[in-house]
Amino acid sequence: MQRVPIVYFSDILCVWAYWAQLRIDEVTRNFGDQVEFQPRFCAIFGDTANKMATGWAAKGGYDGFRAHLMHAAEAFPEAPLNPEIWASVRPTSSLAPHLVLKAIQVGTADGDIAPGVFDRAVIGMRRAFFEQAQDISAARVQHAVAEAAGADLAAVMRLLGNGRAHAALSTDYSQATTMGVQGSPTFVLNEGRQKLYGNVGYRIIEANIQELLRKPSADQASWC
Repeated sequence: MQRVPIVYFSDILCVWAYWAQLRIDEVTRNFGDQVEFQPRFCAIFGDTANKMATGWAAKGGYDGFRAHLMHAAEAFPEAPLNPEIWASVRPTSSLAPHLVLKAIQVGTADGDIAPGVFDRAVIGMRRAFFEQAQDISAARVQHAVAEAAGADLAAVMRLLGNGRAHAALSTDYSQATTMGVQGSPTFVLNEGRQKLYGNVGYRIIEANIQELLRKPSADQASWC
């Protein structure tokens, strides 16, 4: 069976990636094994204090950013936001939770962590922040999420300790640059010819997948 690979870049602290999970779930329900998501991470919230000081200084800083998200959340009643995010709870960086998640992903590839744990951990990490207002830049929260998802914490710590998680995350960040990823979330299809960025509706994703399932020739880019 032909499978459409979708390289999916996101930052764990990006609210649009949190809401994009709704689209991913719908794609999985409707296309099943015809689609293969290949999750990667990109650095949008690597230094949140600097991001707020530079990108949001004229718009109210953390408070302005939070107000913007709460307004946007009105369009997603099925995935509400905790009002404390970016107010009383301000994670310092997405780098640390990305490392823990990459450790789980590497451990899964090694056979030390069961399949499915990584996906549950990613969803759990996002929910821990956006729904439960937990500081996911804190190691104790990351470890709790990893264990709740079913990860062997000893294996996770081993992969953090020997640097393999760091190497895998570095590769993700490099690929994001190479592929021209401009933000989170970004779906990359058709060997990089198609990039869907930001708050992309399900029908747009669906149309691109359906076009690729029509098996365009190797030397003909999909026009969708």
